[in-house]
Amino acid sequence: MFRKIALSAVTAATLVVAGTASFAAEGTAHIEDVAFPFEGPFGTFDRNQLQRGLQVYTEVCSACHGLKFVPIRTLADEGGPQLPEDQVRAYAAGLSVNDEASNPKLIDPETGSARTLVPADNFPANHAAGAPDLSLMAKARAGFHGPYGLGINQLFRGIGGPEYIHAILTGYTGEEKEEAGSVFYENHAFSTGWIKMPPPLSDDQVTYADGTPATLDQMSMDVASFLMWTAEPHMMNRKETGFKAVIFLIIFGSLLYLTNKRIWAGVKGKKLA
Repeated sequence: MFRKIALSAVTAATLVVAGTASFAAEGTAHIEDVAFPFEGPFGTFDRNQLQRGLQVYTEVCSACHGLKFVPIRTLADEGGPQLPEDQVRAYAAGLSVNDEASNPKLIDPETGSARTLVPADNFPANHAAGAPDLSLMAKARAGFHGPYGLGINQLFRGIGGPEYIHAILTGYTGEEKEEAGSVFYENHAFSTGWIKMPPPLSDDQVTYADGTPATLDQMSMDVASFLMWTAEPHMMNRKETGFKAVIFLIIFGSLLYLTNKRIWAGVKGKKLA
């Protein structure tokens, strides 16, 4: 029985190593580890950066991508973009439903057309261009791959979702090719090296309200941060709770240790004859 278990374990380990080697051989993606303000145990979201990222998403990304899992009202939440309530209402009213067939709740039953959105609604989905929804993109894409099942890179460098988004947006080389009637664009951050999405961003494509220069790198960082917030809107609360839990465990463990020493001090202090 033990021999069978050992053989199964060795076989599984061999398959994992082979799979990892195969992935490394096939994948050509190059993801740079860039610094985001929300990283680390004490990192927090930058409100101004989230607002700029929201602007990039609204003016550029929303043409093809949706955020169907994100309530519009959360734009006013603490720890997020923190837009004033009146701006959230105005923003919701200005959103357009790009794919009415996939958003039946957003259709006015009386007129049969898309109604005006309110903060209680979610961002509209958008499947018209066949592009993926971006609500959870920063969590769905792991930028730093370690040995399968171990997650060593993820432990020290994070999952790398925002870095993946930043790398994709800045990884275009300008080369393109046509295959089977489709145009592909060379991108060093994509797994195959070629991607069907044309370069979505270019310098000065948007005009930031706070005067920040809208360089390609800046816009990529901003929208990557915003998409990280859409995927983890309660990240700061989790960090705060985790920090409090660690402090509690340290104090609790210290008290247990001191109590144990006091209880057994009389016994441990006696020497056996």
